[in-house]
Amino acid sequence: MTWTAASPTTLPGWRHVYSGKVRDLYVPDGTASADEADALLVVASDRVSAFDVVLEPGIPDKGALLTRLSLWWFDRLADVPNHLIADGEARIPADVAGRAMLVRPLEMYPIECVVRGYLTGSGWAEYQREQSVCGVPLPAGLHDGDRLPEPIYTPAFKAPHGEHDENIGFDRTVELVGADAAARLRDTSLDVYRRASAIAERRGLILADTKFEFGADRASGELTLADEVVTSDSSRYWDAAAWRTGTGPAERMASFDKQIVRDWLAAHWDRTGTPPRLPDEVVQRTAARYRELLERLTGA
Repeated sequence: MTWTAASPTTLPGWRHVYSGKVRDLYVPDGTASADEADALLVVASDRVSAFDVVLEPGIPDKGALLTRLSLWWFDRLADVPNHLIADGEARIPADVAGRAMLVRPLEMYPIECVVRGYLTGSGWAEYQREQSVCGVPLPAGLHDGDRLPEPIYTPAFKAPHGEHDENIGFDRTVELVGADAAARLRDTSLDVYRRASAIAERRGLILADTKFEFGADRASGELTLADEVVTSDSSRYWDAAAWRTGTGPAERMASFDKQIVRDWLAAHWDRTGTPPRLPDEVVQRTAARYRELLERLTGA
C-alpha cells in the first residue's frame, strides 16, 4: 500500500484528523476531535523525510519496521511511563496492523528533546564555528564522529506545521514550559538516552544521537514518553566496530538510519523548490539498513 499525506486510507471505525510528514492520526468515529478522544490511532507510513520535506518515493515497509522498533524499545523502557494503551492491538484495524499504535492522548510539550552522545551532523558544523553545540560549550580538538565527554541535551522548539523547528537553549525551554517541566524533560531525556545507548552498545551499535517527545498525562500530569522512540528515523545509529576502526567520518558513520537519504539529498538538492526523486538504489539501501538495524537490536 502506498501512503501519502494527501490521501490517507479509510479505516472502519476511525476518522482521519491529521497527517504529519511520516505519520497519520485517527480518532474513533463519532469523536469530534483529538482533544476529546479517549484513544488515538497513530499509523506509520512508508513516507520518508529529510531537511523538513517529504520525499518520493517512500521506503518499502518503513512504517512497519519503525513501529516494531518503537514497540521493542517501549518494552525495554517499560518503567518509563509511555502513551501506549495496554492490549490496544486488538482495536487496531487489520488494514494497518503491524504499522499502527493505539495510544492515550496527552498534552504534548512543544519541545523536541534531543540528546547527543557524539559530535556529528549539524552539531559538528556548529562546533567548527563556535566550539559549542546549541550553546553547550565543548572541549577543543574534537573531530567529526567523536564521542562527547558526556551526553548533552540540545532541545528544539517544535515549529507550527510547515515551518522549520528551531534549536533553543535550556533557558528558552523554561520560558516555554516552566522550570519544573523543563528540568524533567532534560533529566528524563538524558536518562533514557544513556539506558538505550547501553543496550545498543551490547549489540554492537552506537546510538550517536536521538530525539524524544513527551506529553503530560491529562489526568495526572505525569511526564509521558510519546510518539516513536529510538528509531532509525529519530536517531543516528552507527556500527560500533566500524566506528572504532574508522579513520574518518565516512568510515565511522556506517549508519543504520536515513543518513543515506540525507547524504544523497544534500549532494543533489540546494533546498529550494521541489526536491528530486530518490533513486531506487538509495531507497533499497536505506530499506536494507532499516531491516538490519531491527535484526541486530531485536534478534528477530
